[in-house]
Amino acid sequence: MIITTRTRLLATAALLLAAATPAFAQDVPTADPAMPAAQGQTGEGQGDGEIVVTGSILRLADAATPSPVTVVTSETLDQRGINTVQDAVQQLASNNGPALTNSFTANGAFAGGASAVSLRGLSTSSTLVLFDGLRAAYFPLADDGSRNFVDLNTIPDDIVDRVEVLRDGASSSYGADAIAGVVNIITKREFKGVAGRAEAGIAERGFGANQRLTLTAGTGDLDGDGYNAYLSGFYFRSESVVNKDLRAPFNSDDLRGLCSDRTGSLQCGPNNVMNGLDGDGNFPNLGFVVGASTFFVRPYDATNTNALGRYQLLNPTAGCRVGTLYSPTAAELAASNNGSVPTRLCQQDTTNAFGTVTPNIERFGASARFTTKLGEDTEAYLLINFQQSTTNFTGGPAAIRANANTGIRYPRFSTATGAGAVAPGSGVLTLPVYVCPQGVGSANGLGTGCNAGNGVLNPNNPFAAQGQVARLVGTLADTRTFNETRSKVYRAAFGLSGSVFDDWNYQFNATAMHTDLRLRTDGFVWIQNLLDAVARGTYNFVNPEQNSAAVRDYLSPENITHDSSDLYQAQLTVAKKLADLPGGPLQLGLGASIFYEAVDAPSANDDFAGPTQRFFTLNAFGTRGNRTVTSAFGEINAPIFDMLEVNASGRYDHYSSGQSAFSPKVGAKFTPIRQVALRGTWSRGFRIPSFGEANALPTTGFVTQSVANIPANFLAQFGANCRPDNAAGCPTYVTVYAIGLTTLASPDLKPEKSRSFTAGLVFEPIRNLSLTVDYFNIRKTGAITAPSSDPAISAYYAGTAIPPGYNVIPDAPDPNHPNARPRIAFVESQLINANTIQSEGIDFGVNFAHNFGGFRWSSNLDASVILELSTTFPDGRKENYVDTLGNFNLTAGSGTFRWRGTWQNTIETGPLMLTGTANYISGYDLSAMDQGTDYRDCGMAPDYVGCRVRRYITFDLNATIKVSDNFSFYLNAFNLFDAMPGVDPVTYGAFNYNAIQGGNNILGRQYRAGAKFRF
Repeated sequence: MIITTRTRLLATAALLLAAATPAFAQDVPTADPAMPAAQGQTGEGQGDGEIVVTGSILRLADAATPSPVTVVTSETLDQRGINTVQDAVQQLASNNGPALTNSFTANGAFAGGASAVSLRGLSTSSTLVLFDGLRAAYFPLADDGSRNFVDLNTIPDDIVDRVEVLRDGASSSYGADAIAGVVNIITKREFKGVAGRAEAGIAERGFGANQRLTLTAGTGDLDGDGYNAYLSGFYFRSESVVNKDLRAPFNSDDLRGLCSDRTGSLQCGPNNVMNGLDGDGNFPNLGFVVGASTFFVRPYDATNTNALGRYQLLNPTAGCRVGTLYSPTAAELAASNNGSVPTRLCQQDTTNAFGTVTPNIERFGASARFTTKLGEDTEAYLLINFQQSTTNFTGGPAAIRANANTGIRYPRFSTATGAGAVAPGSGVLTLPVYVCPQGVGSANGLGTGCNAGNGVLNPNNPFAAQGQVARLVGTLADTRTFNETRSKVYRAAFGLSGSVFDDWNYQFNATAMHTDLRLRTDGFVWIQNLLDAVARGTYNFVNPEQNSAAVRDYLSPENITHDSSDLYQAQLTVAKKLADLPGGPLQLGLGASIFYEAVDAPSANDDFAGPTQRFFTLNAFGTRGNRTVTSAFGEINAPIFDMLEVNASGRYDHYSSGQSAFSPKVGAKFTPIRQVALRGTWSRGFRIPSFGEANALPTTGFVTQSVANIPANFLAQFGANCRPDNAAGCPTYVTVYAIGLTTLASPDLKPEKSRSFTAGLVFEPIRNLSLTVDYFNIRKTGAITAPSSDPAISAYYAGTAIPPGYNVIPDAPDPNHPNARPRIAFVESQLINANTIQSEGIDFGVNFAHNFGGFRWSSNLDASVILELSTTFPDGRKENYVDTLGNFNLTAGSGTFRWRGTWQNTIETGPLMLTGTANYISGYDLSAMDQGTDYRDCGMAPDYVGCRVRRYITFDLNATIKVSDNFSFYLNAFNLFDAMPGVDPVTYGAFNYNAIQGGNNILGRQYRAGAKFRF
């Protein structure tokens, strides 16, 4: 949907009339309780009027520390209609680039079933996620197989009091890896009474139904009774959404409706439906497509080298099991100039038939907390959490071929015996003339020596009686792949705080967390079992529907892998007032910490037992590792004058794997007048290689290859009309394919080092209005990254030597052009410490609240602009990614948005509260400097779309009616104006749109209604 002027006017009017509360994401300028930004900004020690702010181990009288902190309160989330912390964090303006969303996990993501935040566009591994100031266990699977992170879905949403986001380096306080910032989820200290809610939602078009139930009960008053205990539980369920539910162009492989004149003449998209018609309605300029869910065969002589005819349907009477039967005309066959084209084809819209947008999600859990006073100034708590989360989705038909997305190379199986062979890279399966019944032939089941003497004619080979083998292509129409992750998270935390020796405050905390992750896949073909079935004739390729469940299970057995991660931490801090300075107390804080972390994630599909003892197409990532980290840290806060406060901190971390470093930080706040405060910080940090970067098996991500980036002399092999400027003249072989970028871990990697600084202004011209501006600049040196694949790709296309450090694996030849040089299947490279990555930008915040007699209006604007996200290489070459799809190695091709922000407004009058929120994500250019294109040159855009993906604006509306002090109803309308994201045919992880930019709004207008109570 294009946002018209009329729609923008409606959105503006709705914003003025609608609502938000103490805003969704609020910077903390002061401790003034009248300001909306201060709501919820309290912490331990609040009884004496002091607070603990994320990033400090001291109790401070002023929340406006030198570091910029954003606060998201549970009340704010409730008013906006956001019911999970995962959704709240994903929508932060400072979250950019390679974030990991729930919708992305339905597309075969490495870390399927998880969600992660990426502050400043610096990837999930540079953002530290804490739970009440303590570390949390990693999700056992790594993002892109290399970046370890904390899964936001494991957070018990209903006991969260607030989320504090520290938007600068925090290595000196929490650990050397907090380079981009810290997300600290803080739970409720106490809860009294009984509260709960029931809600249900659905997209306007009737899909994506979701339900949520919660109940929390607590007793005891900490101040009055000396204790508080509460128990909370929840259940959440969300149904999957498939591509066919969406509107065009997100629901079909037929892209002929997408047209652009940016090349000087009108160009429309291809029909990527398998064996579909071209733009002129003729068959097809796409060439011969072998991936349909119906089997085709082609006769060959006994040596399996000379073709004796065209491909044809294996079972003509059954027709197409998936898709539509189509018979090309004689003219179309002649135009195809290919004798291998079958006379009858199956047209199959794979995306419409099998594509998944979001998975099925089911989560439930319980939390219990007990807090008690152990004297006048001593307090202890115990918090126990359990949560189970299950996500699953059903994919397409099982493949009997494998451009294996693991980077592992497989040899072609010999065809010399005539017993059957499969070439994993080509998708070509050979049916022999004879098959061996069970127990006959070689012990390995390949049927060596099976011939007229000891075998029988192959019932699946229609040419067996003529002594001809048959090459078979297609996928298993009777079997579809299935993926499920089930995560069980167990966590306990204990804390004890108080004072000793009259003036020393102490706090001891300990936590243990274990994640048990079960991965279940079904429908993927086990290579050896396929070879056995071919050799023995036990699988019915002619009529797959007649195969028994036992036969299907043998060919594609269920695969279950158990992964786990652990985190154990103990931490002690002490603080003391040293003296009184003109501006306030001089405070010193000291601390020590030890934590152990481990990940055990064996591969679900390794090839250690041999190249045939594995599944086709199933990712083979896996990693294992553990380490112990000991730390000592300190902080001093000096309010030198009323106008000047200085804060300094430092931390020493030592890792059992041998790395160690000291991370200092200095901050200052200058307040020349009450209305104005200037603040700034400088810090250093370092991040050691993650388990995934140092110990993982090879992992592969796929990037779409544009014809425009392939040299003309290479394309000429595929027809005279196939040129970089004429994708329509090229076969599918070079127009619809992706290159696998395989990353190899390295145990020799060194830690990344970082330097960051911030400078900001807090302006409060009147009591209820606050404006903040903060500049940030983060530079990482020795950054761990895969090198750009461009040199290797360019060298392969040019026919020159592949540069050192790369390995290019060719794909199987095009069946229509068997003598042409194959396209690229994979580019392998090892992770290196080579680059400097810089992120630079500005955060903006506006908070306002005022009572206007009969109603109260509060407003918040939270926005962030990235000025630079770049990589500088050792040779001085620099790549810039802002406003493009890059960096593919850093952002997984999801892009770097220049602007991101929300504007939330709330009006409260009587029993009615109305909240409206506008969400903005800027557009971007379809290019990426690390993919062989110049900066912002539209180099990755196919000619049927414009150079840019347009900006995306959505609007959410939430209305709450308070029936009584104890009961209320609410109605949420998300994406109220039914806006669709811009078309992006390049980004992977979603079909024709960017999953990070589009998010759940790709579902269109959605509604949710609920009721809540509290007694």
